[in-house]
Amino acid sequence: MIFVTGGAGFIGSNFILDWLGDDQAEPVLNIDKLTYAGNPYNLASVAQDARYAFVQADICDEIAMATLLSRYRPRAILHFAAESHVDRSIHSPDEFIRTNVNGSFNLLSKTLRYWQTLPQAEQADFRFLHVSTDEVYGSLGPNDAPFSETTPYAPNSPYSASKAASDHLVRAFHHTYGLPTLTTNCSNNYGPYHFPEKLIPLVISNALAGNPLPIYGDGQQIRDWLYVTDHCAAIRTVLARGTPGQTYNIGGWNEQANLHVVHTLCDTLDELAPRAEGSYRSLITFVKDRPGHDRRYAIDARKLESELGWKPAETFESGIRKTVQWYLANGDWVAQVRSGAYLNWLQKQYGDHPPGALI
Repeated sequence: MIFVTGGAGFIGSNFILDWLGDDQAEPVLNIDKLTYAGNPYNLASVAQDARYAFVQADICDEIAMATLLSRYRPRAILHFAAESHVDRSIHSPDEFIRTNVNGSFNLLSKTLRYWQTLPQAEQADFRFLHVSTDEVYGSLGPNDAPFSETTPYAPNSPYSASKAASDHLVRAFHHTYGLPTLTTNCSNNYGPYHFPEKLIPLVISNALAGNPLPIYGDGQQIRDWLYVTDHCAAIRTVLARGTPGQTYNIGGWNEQANLHVVHTLCDTLDELAPRAEGSYRSLITFVKDRPGHDRRYAIDARKLESELGWKPAETFESGIRKTVQWYLANGDWVAQVRSGAYLNWLQKQYGDHPPGALI
């Protein structure tokens, strides 16, 4: 089987749904602490699948991680678990250091001990895939070349600094101990099940509610946008064919300014869910920029394409349309997240026998 940490989060839950969409897929153990952004309701469609199991556990918990590894003996670990919101890291950096640095170190340490007990053939087949971000590379100027796998690290927020630290730990565990690790650094993801504190789901949900659409500064911060199912496909490719010890950048080849993203969302909503008051663009409001806001990110994903044959299937336009359509069709999910009711789903699903009791 495989382990997925943080599998109730946005990217992790999309990965599990994608993985189990293959009838031949190995079983998955989803390990998630269920912080505010961990939503087990994302995985309701596979909750009864015999190939899916869930354990509520913290990657910082040494006993829990060692117990799960010993009991289930995975052939791969996909490490998604992380605190990931820049604004939250500015106001409360402590949790980012605890989860992203200390948690990753604990997971690596326990994985190394487990891996060292495996027969030689199983050691050779094992993989620890660490999912990271392009934010570790810092900020680009308007004419700078996109981030490549050899771009020096220059993190500018507590979030990106904590992810940079975890990246370095993964690299060190490979080069020092031989643990077969893989690291992916992705650009901004978007798509279904995205927690509505991030730009795209926030704009969609606010617009449908008739609330202001806040834009930091002048809205000209540029990001490379990656549809989440493209990201999932890339991770599966790296897991299957990536070279241990290597890093692979995953990008959508879709650089867009934040203001253009919001305009595109408004125009798509104007078409698919028009409002009587006129265009959703009238709800746009500019607010004070956040401290240290990086101006531009861009990913050079040529290594992944040339070495492993992956490239994104979605354009920015097709991905945005699919995203808006999903949110329009899943208003109950948005309502549950906004009200906090999604936190009750686990109790409704499992009653007095919550997963994780085994530890």
